[in-house]
Amino acid sequence: MVAWSEYKEMARSRGALALELYMVESTPVGDGSAVKDALPDHLGYQRELEEKGVLVMAGPLSDPSGEIMTGAGMILYRADSLETARALAEADPMHKAGARQFSLRKWLVNEGALNLSVGLSTGLARLS
Repeated sequence: MVAWSEYKEMARSRGALALELYMVESTPVGDGSAVKDALPDHLGYQRELEEKGVLVMAGPLSDPSGEIMTGAGMILYRADSLETARALAEADPMHKAGARQFSLRKWLVNEGALNLSVGLSTGLARLS
């Protein structure tokens, strides 16, 4: 095992992006019935964070078969520390209401590709 900060520097030195984000895995509590009730406030909170540039990506997770939506989700934050990311997750109405619980980890984005298409006359954007 290697210290996180040491690994991050090693990744940078070999030319990787080494973008540090914070990943929240959010899972329903109990039978998940409270998730539906908390959803409108949760989505409003997500939109606020997106507008502030804090929310990178978020969305639901399937079960392991890929066939069932379980009410679980994944959220990626930009934050300056684990503590700041934890405060963001704790303030999420889904977690505040007790509809979901969460685990939080740092994620170092090193490789990959994103494609962005913007329709100049339509104003529509597509990410792939």
